[in-house]
Amino acid sequence: MTFDVSLKAWLALSLTRGLGGESARRLLKEFGSPDAVFAASISSLKSVVKADIAAEISKGIADDVIAPALAWLEDGNNHIVTLADSDYPQALLNIPDPPLLLYVKGRLDLLNRSALAIVGSRSATPQGINNAEAFAKSLSDAGLCIISGMAHGIDAAAHRGALRGQGSSIAVVGTGLDKVYPAANRDLAHALAQQGALISEFPLGTPPLAANFPRRNRLISGMSLGCLVVEASLQSGSLITARLALEQGRDVFAIPGSIHAPQSKGCHALLKQGAKLVETAQDILEELGGLLVSPAQGANSGGPDSALLEHLGFDPVDVDTLSVRCGLTIAELSAMLLTLELNGRICVLPGGLYQRIH
Repeated sequence: MTFDVSLKAWLALSLTRGLGGESARRLLKEFGSPDAVFAASISSLKSVVKADIAAEISKGIADDVIAPALAWLEDGNNHIVTLADSDYPQALLNIPDPPLLLYVKGRLDLLNRSALAIVGSRSATPQGINNAEAFAKSLSDAGLCIISGMAHGIDAAAHRGALRGQGSSIAVVGTGLDKVYPAANRDLAHALAQQGALISEFPLGTPPLAANFPRRNRLISGMSLGCLVVEASLQSGSLITARLALEQGRDVFAIPGSIHAPQSKGCHALLKQGAKLVETAQDILEELGGLLVSPAQGANSGGPDSALLEHLGFDPVDVDTLSVRCGLTIAELSAMLLTLELNGRICVLPGGLYQRIH
């Protein structure tokens, strides 16, 4: 495969040591293209960037520096899109610091599809995982591409749900695309590469540095019409994504949870600050101007299991409290709770607490 000089120049500019995004954009504004930047005199470059950066640009980039990226492109599923390409996500052109280029593995057509970010806690509850998958599946079926960061917990659940829908999913990662982080999500990364897409602004070989993940969050929110936070503690990185979404003029949505759950504190804080409370995917689509057509829901089958679920409520509860609520013995309850657990209707939490997940 042959590559045009322009792409090599974009790669060289992005890999110039010490050159940040803001300075690179100033150079492009001044000289018009990466090729023109590298053709400029050092005195001209010094009028735009610091002397040490100008010297680095004047030296140029050795072929072996950009060779790994060119070799990576030999795989037809791998792409590099630059600010000048029509495939570049147009939504990112409206944020203050769009990356010069993006490494993409998977479907280019998803980069400009209407999208929603779904983010949340890595230490998610079973209810949170269920909510993330269900919301992502419904919103994907409504035509939205679901964007997240492929972290454990809510992110991974959102990707899984979205891949089962029609709109697919994009993972924005904080490493080079030749690495999978976390490693436990390797199968998910493979599915995204085949059915959706993975993108990164970081060069190949970039390890999972802590500073990269808050930075990638601006792309998760920037590519999206809005951001849904499913579960988040007050220290959750997903609150960074929500703040960036607000700064970028995007809608922020949050799912409320138990007042006792640490994973709900961040969502409740967002709601106090003006985020939109949502209970269904339709709530989001109405805000975004869309319409979700859901399959008809089957009638409630009733019976003792349904009655027990009503007594269970939506907050975690111990068996003694549940016994008082419904008037059943511990032995009777234990059998019914086991049936509900096996049917995936409830889960058992640490401390002998039960919580419904449907």
